[in-house]
Amino acid sequence: MNSEGGSIAIMNYLITGGILGLSAGFSPGPLLALVISETLRYDIKAGVTVALAPILTDLPIIFLSLFILAKLSSFHTVLGVISLLGGFLLLHMGYESIRIKGVALSLQPDPPESLKRGILVNVLSPYPYLFWISVGAPTTLKALNQSAVAALSFILGFYILLVGSKIFLAILVGKSRSFLTDKLYLVIMRILGAALLVFAVFLFRDGLKAMKLL
Repeated sequence: MNSEGGSIAIMNYLITGGILGLSAGFSPGPLLALVISETLRYDIKAGVTVALAPILTDLPIIFLSLFILAKLSSFHTVLGVISLLGGFLLLHMGYESIRIKGVALSLQPDPPESLKRGILVNVLSPYPYLFWISVGAPTTLKALNQSAVAALSFILGFYILLVGSKIFLAILVGKSRSFLTDKLYLVIMRILGAALLVFAVFLFRDGLKAMKLL
């Protein structure tokens, strides 16, 4: 691969990771709910602390997912099915993002152990495992066929915007508590939802190709 083609591939995977991370960061879920609730209960610092939890918890999930898929690399039908499952996961995430009406939370007073709670919520949530085994790891391995830098760009793009978007939300919620029901948030979620639907189509295509059905 020439240097220009390599640079384009790196940029493409960086952007892909960023869009997926941004969508995951803004999408309602256990970790986002905790980011918001800690911000509202205590302060912005508590919400930002929770937002950092994926950096501490997801590395084993990534390695395990890559290990499993690498072992299955010669089983094209299995990889095709995994890609299809990833497509359905993104389809569901995209649909949920498009139809979102806002985020409602029921808050309970609790002692301030933000990082500990963030780690527990992320480890016990099925979303990181589902994402990495069906979407993240297959995309990382595909990027690795281009170069190690392309694979690293995808992972960095994903986590910079995943964590960054949650930090951004913690700051906004701390300063403007109505943001999560504002039109801007809904517009952002619907745009990201549409992007997820596009990525779902790509995964369906890759899955069908791996199964030699396309």
